[in-house]
Amino acid sequence: MFVDIHTHRSLPSDYPAIRNLTFTEAGEIFSSNKSGLFSVGFHPWFAGEFSTDLLLKLENWSADPRLVAIGECGLDKNGQIPLLEQLLVFEKQIILSERTQKPVIIHCVGCFNQLFELKKRINPRQLWIIHGFRGKPELAAQALKAGCALSFGEQANAESVRLTPVDKLFVETDESLLAIEEIYARIALIKGIKPDMLLAGELAVQRFIAK
Repeated sequence: MFVDIHTHRSLPSDYPAIRNLTFTEAGEIFSSNKSGLFSVGFHPWFAGEFSTDLLLKLENWSADPRLVAIGECGLDKNGQIPLLEQLLVFEKQIILSERTQKPVIIHCVGCFNQLFELKKRINPRQLWIIHGFRGKPELAAQALKAGCALSFGEQANAESVRLTPVDKLFVETDESLLAIEEIYARIALIKGIKPDMLLAGELAVQRFIAK
């Protein structure tokens, strides 16, 4: 069984898939009986839309077992929102992650030093998954040393995939049109193993889904 750790697709999947929702979508989903696995958060591009009311809604939704992760959230040097504001909004979501015992799906572009400093300062107990990781192996090694897990998609850096242990490795479609099993096959080929040997990452997923 494959697990798509992060996707924006709204169509049903043959495999467990954590669909990232906007706050509008989340309001509709969590007021209905629709089944699925979901994540919700303040993307750094839209950190300016943060409000205490929306944060409270996110906390309330976190009591729903269908919401399995906070995010995507994080830091982006190319965003229009000042980095300090992004940091403040991101940290509030990290605190919420700790309080609700939900892992975090992280979007990070050009701000890895700040990300690692924040992780060291907060020392979170919940899992941090850097999604859509495309960085070079040197950056991957830093992220792993900091205690982060890495999620790879269609445009993964092969050397970074090779050095990532399977228990810290996740697979995602994000906005790709490829099927999740095709991306699993690509990642497995890079690592020189069979796709089912990547399922150590799935076990970690099942641990937090079970909550």
